[in-house]
Amino acid sequence: MQKDALNNVHITDEQVLMTPEQLKAAFPLSLQQEAQIADSRKTISDIIAGRDPRLLVVCGPCSIHEPETALEYARRFKALAAEVSDSLYLVMRVYFEKPPYHCRLERVD
Repeated sequence: MQKDALNNVHITDEQVLMTPEQLKAAFPLSLQQEAQIADSRKTISDIIAGRDPRLLVVCGPCSIHEPETALEYARRFKALAAEVSDSLYLVMRVYFEKPPYHCRLERVD
């Protein structure tokens, strides 16, 4: 790692991340997964355009740190989404490894 005397002076190490193309190659989607993504995107577009009368609700946990907990949340979320699907379209959003609120710097106005 090349050191810069002015910028990033507190960084001691770095790790190169996969490119999106490498990630897609390592974890290819099945045809069923591709269809689900396409269907979900169409549904969201239809709701936003007013062609679908349901309310779009995007929600989820503040952040995910434990894979098992995330999967349990997703299972419960999916069951709830099925229960309310006639009037609401629930979309789970996730932040991975986002620092807890108390660890973030406070904004000074």
